[in-house]
Amino acid sequence: MLKLIIGNKTYSSWSLRGWLAAKQSGLPFEEVVVSLYDEAWETRKAQSDLAPSTGKVPTLWDGEAVLWDSLAIIDYLDTLSGGAHFWPKERPALALARAMAAEMHAGYMPLRQACGMNLRHVLPPAPLSAEVSADVARILQLWREARTRFGGGGAFLFGDFGAADIMFAPVVTRFVTYSVAVPADARTYMDAILAHPFMTEWTTAAKAESWVIPRLEPAGV
Repeated sequence: MLKLIIGNKTYSSWSLRGWLAAKQSGLPFEEVVVSLYDEAWETRKAQSDLAPSTGKVPTLWDGEAVLWDSLAIIDYLDTLSGGAHFWPKERPALALARAMAAEMHAGYMPLRQACGMNLRHVLPPAPLSAEVSADVARILQLWREARTRFGGGGAFLFGDFGAADIMFAPVVTRFVTYSVAVPADARTYMDAILAHPFMTEWTTAAKAESWVIPRLEPAGV
């Protein structure tokens, strides 16, 4: 059976992506949650199951094969599950979905740094820097383009829930946590992500966590 090692569900955006990918694949997997950055972390990340990734999560084991990058995990699980669960089939849609996923994977550092994932709070609206605002505008533009061109009236970016939605799911939670103002079409998409059964399962588990990582909590909260 596959084994997926993830971090705290409250905070770990990359773990959310890997976990959603595992759920979307339909393959059975063992879930192992580790508490990041606690007093045991240096010892824990050196253990044999996390040592190959130097503590990066998610880490996926398939027998002796190991991966620790969320986009790589998506593609690996896509292959294992027959190539039917993650990417759109038509070439123009596939091209945009892959470009969006890669841009999310590599970009939006101002948004990531200013608005870390934290499912514990919904904070009052606050001014965004020019750099963060540019990231938000770009994301909203991509969401609108995907849904307009390829959504086909479905709830998600390319109609059915898939890899692009998985990559942007943590951004949806960030927009909620930091009360980022979005237009109605983006809010409709966000609501669909938040209502997806996989997301409700994750957020329920996150709310049950007792771990608090002070460095990842908003100042003054």
